Parts: sequence; structure tokens; C-alpha cells
Amino acid sequence: MLGKGATELSFCPQASEDGESVGHCPFCQRLFMVLLLKGVPFTLTTVDVKRALDVLKDFAPGAQLPVLLYNGEPKTDTVTIEDFLEDKLGPPMFPSLAPQYRESSLAGNDIFHKFSTYIKNPVPAQDQALQRNLLRALLDLDEFLSAPLEHELAQEPHLRASRRRFLDGDQLTLADCNLLPKLNMVQVVCQHYRRFGIPKDLRGVWRYLNSARETKEFRYSCPSSEEIVQAYRSVVRLLQ
Repeated sequence: MLGKGATELSFCPQASEDGESVGHCPFCQRLFMVLLLKGVPFTLTTVDVKRALDVLKDFAPGAQLPVLLYNGEPKTDTVTIEDFLEDKLGPPMFPSLAPQYRESSLAGNDIFHKFSTYIKNPVPAQDQALQRNLLRALLDLDEFLSAPLEHELAQEPHLRASRRRFLDGDQLTLADCNLLPKLNMVQVVCQHYRRFGIPKDLRGVWRYLNSARETKEFRYSCPSSEEIVQAYRSVVRLLQ
């Protein structure tokens, strides 16, 4: 286990269009949130994707962003980096971010795929069916977020609707770091390009998103809506 100050971490996420601030990559935001939640000092170095191959060739040739440098040693692949951080930066010096419930890690795991299929669909006649598929996935997430978890029922046996802030309870976990960047992207892109945002009657999902926006870890790591919109401009079929 590492003590605070015993290691040097440098995080290299995708840069925004301006080449300086953090870009739209949800996998980059995922790891950015993990590092912030761990509370470990680290250096943030954004990498312009246009220059990524040249920038990374000296220490992580062929790697894709994001990249983590641990005492100068490159770590690649989002899940591998996340597992590494959870293993090396754990209790008692750092918080464990593993969710208590297995279901928390599975909730919403089909949303981003269905969103990508819908938003990139080149055939207008398929839009309605693909939108329904996305809505169904969002509804499943809403039902999960609205159902009380075991520890909530232990405290309030007659509780009918969950009041928790996040997937696993009132604290952010690895499951949230994975889902929230994607869910925010779904809302921003669909609202802008399809005039179809996450329905307001999905109260569990909106409670979840609004709770995330109250945390510094999500706000500080989140790309601007303008950055997300611009990133999707080349892949979205514009409405007639």
C-alpha cells in the first residue's frame, strides 16, 4: 500500500478542441473522477488527439488515451488503470470506491451503446425504434434508482421510493464514475441534435444527475456542453 506523497502520478486525458482543457472523452472523465475521489495528488496533462501519437511515443508508444504515469511507468486501458488505482490507493490511507452492491455496477450499462446506435443512425425511418430502445434503457435505470436498496430498507422497512443520491448509496463509487460521464453526454447530445432529452418524469435519473452536479469531482472533471456538442458534430445525422 502506498502512503500519501510516496508516489508520483501524472494523468494524461484527451484535450478539448482548444487543445488545453479536458475533452469530451467519457473514459477520461471516468478516471479523472476516480483520482479526485481518491484524494491523491497528481499532475494533469491534457493531450491533443491530433498530436497524441507524437506526444505518447516516448513513454507509451501505440497507447490510446487516457494514460496514467505511475512513477514514470505508463498504465493504459481504462479498466486496467481503474483496477490499479483501487488496488494501490486503498484503505486506510485512501477510500475504497468499490460499490457495495453488484447491481450498482450493472445499472445503466446498456445506455451508452443504445445512445450511440440512435444518434449515429444513418436511416431516418429507424429513428423511432432506436429512440424507444434508448428510452427503455433509461427507464430501467430509473427503476433501479427509485427502488430502495437493502441498507435503506434496513433503516426504513416501509420505504417505497429510494432517496439515495447515487447508484450505490449517498457516496460516489466506481460505478458512478463509469456511468455519469456517459449519462451526461446522452442528455447533452440528444437534447441538442434530436430535441429529445432525458424525460423529466424519470425522477430517479434526474435526482441522480442533479446530485452528481453538486459534487466537485463531477463538476471539475466534466467537459463543457459546447465541447460535447462539437465533438459529435461530425458523426450525428442532422435532422431535416
